[in-house]
Amino acid sequence: MSLLSRSLRALHNRNHHALVPLRALASLSTQRQLRVPTEANVVVVGGGIIGTSVAYHLGKLGISDVLLLEKDRLTSGTTWHAASLMTSFGSLSSSSIDMRKYTKNLYWEVLPAETGLETGFMDIGFIEVACDEDRLHYYRRVAAFNRFLGIDVEEISRDMVKEKFPLTTNDDILAGFYVADDGRANATDITMALAKGAKQYGVKIMEGQTVLGVSTTKTTETGFPKQVTGVTVANPEDPDSPIEINAPIVVNCAGMWARQFGEMAGVLVPNQAAEHYYLVTEEIPGLDPRWPVLEDVRPTDGIHPFTALPSKCIYMRPEGRGLLVGFFEREGAPWNASKIPDDFSFGQIDPDWDRMGPYLETAMERLVPEVHNVGIKTFFCGPESFTPDSSPCVGQSPDVQNYFVAAGLNSIGILTGGGIGKTLAAWIHKGLPPSDIDVTAINVDRFHSYQSNIDYRKRRVGEVLGNTYRLLYPGHQPKTCRGIKKSVFHDQLVGQNAYFHDVSGWESPGWFAPKGVDRKAVGKDTFGRPEYFPYWEAEHNACRENVALFDMSFMSKFLVQGYDAGKFLNHLSTANVDGPSSTITYTQWLNEDGYLEGDLTVTKLSEEKFLVVATDTMHNHVRAHMTSRLSRDWHVAVTDVTAQYAQLNLQGPKSRDLLQMLTSRDMSNFVFRRAEEIDIGLARSICTRITYVGELGYELFIPVEQATYVYDHITEMGESFGLQHAGLKALGSLRLEKGYRDYGHDIDTTDTVVEAGLAFTCDFEKEGGFVGREHVLAEKAEAKKNGGRFRRMASVLVPLGPADPLLYHGEVLWRNGEPISDIRSGSYGHTVGGGIGLTMLHSKNGQPINRDYIQSGHWELEIANKKYPCSVSLSSFYDPKNVRIKG
Repeated sequence: MSLLSRSLRALHNRNHHALVPLRALASLSTQRQLRVPTEANVVVVGGGIIGTSVAYHLGKLGISDVLLLEKDRLTSGTTWHAASLMTSFGSLSSSSIDMRKYTKNLYWEVLPAETGLETGFMDIGFIEVACDEDRLHYYRRVAAFNRFLGIDVEEISRDMVKEKFPLTTNDDILAGFYVADDGRANATDITMALAKGAKQYGVKIMEGQTVLGVSTTKTTETGFPKQVTGVTVANPEDPDSPIEINAPIVVNCAGMWARQFGEMAGVLVPNQAAEHYYLVTEEIPGLDPRWPVLEDVRPTDGIHPFTALPSKCIYMRPEGRGLLVGFFEREGAPWNASKIPDDFSFGQIDPDWDRMGPYLETAMERLVPEVHNVGIKTFFCGPESFTPDSSPCVGQSPDVQNYFVAAGLNSIGILTGGGIGKTLAAWIHKGLPPSDIDVTAINVDRFHSYQSNIDYRKRRVGEVLGNTYRLLYPGHQPKTCRGIKKSVFHDQLVGQNAYFHDVSGWESPGWFAPKGVDRKAVGKDTFGRPEYFPYWEAEHNACRENVALFDMSFMSKFLVQGYDAGKFLNHLSTANVDGPSSTITYTQWLNEDGYLEGDLTVTKLSEEKFLVVATDTMHNHVRAHMTSRLSRDWHVAVTDVTAQYAQLNLQGPKSRDLLQMLTSRDMSNFVFRRAEEIDIGLARSICTRITYVGELGYELFIPVEQATYVYDHITEMGESFGLQHAGLKALGSLRLEKGYRDYGHDIDTTDTVVEAGLAFTCDFEKEGGFVGREHVLAEKAEAKKNGGRFRRMASVLVPLGPADPLLYHGEVLWRNGEPISDIRSGSYGHTVGGGIGLTMLHSKNGQPINRDYIQSGHWELEIANKKYPCSVSLSSFYDPKNVRIKG
């Protein structure tokens, strides 16, 4: 046993605490002694790095009377013990990269210049090592994407890794990915600088203030949702008479307490604290404090990324003359899932020595033997907050207006804290999501109430922590908390050998294995063609050539009724959705600045009854988009009917022939965009003629009590047609061949309807116009003046052989030797014969993006350091004239 391991065991036998920074204990000012104000424009609750960042940026925007309340001292939650790594490399999210870049510059240059306080930022560099071929491939994808977004990442040899971090062993290292100006900072110093900067901009910060709750009311203008009116603060002089602070806006930056604090006002923030460990060694001879941060996520056997054995999922950096080694073990442990103690301040958790011992032993294998004889000064365990999907909770609650959230940072709160604060402050200031950064993946409205259940949080948080350093292959599916939501067809689909994906909690088929094939034996994870590739191909081709059946019950469905339902929905929609009854209309919803907020269909069932259908991920977003814009002047009721209607989509050139055998309705004159209730055997169903795959097809909305009968009737009759069940993989490849957009993936809050190529949905002449209309008209006029647009969505097709990797997301598109955009969504087009994807082109030379721009370009797509010739088109590569849809 090494001295390092013996030191760990010795620490087990004595009370050994990490030091709380004295500057965190020192009161920022005498404001704790001041009287709490009774009025504020914005109250920020929580004085960690996120709360102070939000307050600082609110002040910087010129918002007056901002009040930050901290129940104990600044940084006393989880901020004070953060390892404070500043690593911009590693993400395939443009939003995360942008936040990391902004945050680094804020800590490095802006805050010291504005406040005179240093943040502890040291540009010592950062190295991510790859020790197996799949991770090397993945990092090369990431590196190309990061370079495109301005991160200067260099692929270096194993010898260079050793040269820059001499304490590491490098025999198994294939390559390192090095960013010279990344490094580390000091979380407490950053927080104090943010707090001082906030004060300089007029923000009032008060420590020792316990917020007891948030007051809300129904607004005078709307029947729902609730509206923030202020907060209640404990009165130490008279506990029976709490202090009321009137404030129209409240921001929940309560860190690991955010869930509990949110529940006080009926706001969902399903974050959960988990144990996080790091150790600090005694002094190591020869260690240079300027050595870089190093992350090593090598599995113990060097081959299988999902091995059950403890892996070297560690980060290391110099700490004084010693070494700090942090762990993200494969299975994390929840901490106090029932309730985070209110009085937990500058606290530590008793380490689970038995569980962590093996991780420590394997981690030490990365270090040269000389280090094994160095003692451990500190073995620290503290809480970190994680969300169900590893992305932050940011934005306005869909249930309480002007209640904003910034929490659940998944151990990157220091790394992205500046960007989070800037983004949310802009959101609050404008009342709309900022248009310079995509917030769809971090919007707090994406969550559902069951995700806050204690059993859910306890089971999911360990997996999420383990995913921090796990190689997540394309199509990765969570393993925990499955089977929560199942469509009424679930058992029948199991019988059809479906392999299920998690779709916003729903179990939905990703693909179907042939009879006799074990659907769970999917083979090795890969960035190339998976083992199920031929099954996926068969489903895709069946839809193009014959008829396929999709279970789409996970789609969000809302019934909108009332005298003013049509007028209200027409106000929200770019298209005219209040035309003739029995019509389905594809439309966009924009915000007041003209940026995209929803991609959906509206079906007019009758004069006062409409069905709104949107993607699963936008469920609460679409609901809130409607309810937040309702007023007492509208005679409108919005009802969530997602669980009341199952949805089956029949798609393909023979779909009409099959449906005709099921109904007495003459389908020969059931024209495109027609919608009406039809008989299917003994049952009834709303039937719409619409498609998301580019073929003749129908969507059936069936009352759940009749749905299994309808399914059985369809599949029985479908046998004579060779009906093929199809899953999400086929849906994705089919829709990308047709160039159909998916909100939250291909299009988002940074895009306009014109840039997205969806201006055809706009009816500029309809009575009353639509939200964002003037912005769209102004953009079209500007494009006409400039001879075209400089930002425009296009399809990309790249020939790929059986041994080539596939398109997924983040691949960089080059034009004439210059990188200009990235793939937002990618798949393999079995009909068009190659990788297929959508990208938002950016013209960098002032040349409008038009046919000449496309034809004059030499196009290449970079996938993991290799460039492939490709084609780019402003129209779809499959059936651009829509002949098959309307046939």
